[in-house]
Amino acid sequence: MPASGAVTRNTLRQQIADALRDEVLAGRLQPGEEFTVKQIAEQYGVSATPVREALVDLCAQGLLDSDQHRGFRVHQYSVDDYRGMVEARMLVVDGIFRRHAPAVLPTPQTTPSPAAEPDLNVGVALVSVRRRGEAAARAARAGDLDILIGYDIRYWRELGRLVAANAYIADFLHRLRVQAWVFSVPYLRSERDLLGWLWGGHVELVDAITRGDAEAAVEVVRAYNAHSLEWADRLEQRAR
Repeated sequence: MPASGAVTRNTLRQQIADALRDEVLAGRLQPGEEFTVKQIAEQYGVSATPVREALVDLCAQGLLDSDQHRGFRVHQYSVDDYRGMVEARMLVVDGIFRRHAPAVLPTPQTTPSPAAEPDLNVGVALVSVRRRGEAAARAARAGDLDILIGYDIRYWRELGRLVAANAYIADFLHRLRVQAWVFSVPYLRSERDLLGWLWGGHVELVDAITRGDAEAAVEVVRAYNAHSLEWADRLEQRAR
């Protein structure tokens, strides 16, 4: 059993990592912005060790870059990087539905996979996901980016665990989700037609999955990915 001090340090490490990730997602830490372990430790009033560990964790997640001489900086993704994220999730999600449907599509009558939520009835889990989806869709319609990001990330994480029934795939999709938001936030905050580019099809997707309708679910996801790639093309054209 680990010592209580180790547990406290690991908890603090996770709290700092979560707080810094939220700072990046909120746009308060901009791509390319630099900082040191000392600066973050002073900001949060903690020792350097959990801060350094948290920053290393965020580097491993692709959110920060480490410079031996200058400290850390927020990773700056390119439009090509974003396009690659979208294409990667297209392949993975399409594969989940096409190769394993309908077996992996949860319905209120099915039993959850041990790799997903062993202690939670799938039907109840889908109701929870739908509620997050409703909140995300409302935020998208209102153009409330901060609320949308929080609900959207939780929505996709929970849905990924249920549908993929594979912890490795779910974690991969979650990481892509966060990275895509890190790329998108600075552009969306300066987007004149913000409402036109915020996706709000969360409820439509979870309803298709609840019905066990793989075809409808695939169509929703494909339309969303096409929308994302169209936005990437727009950003690329704007930069020329």
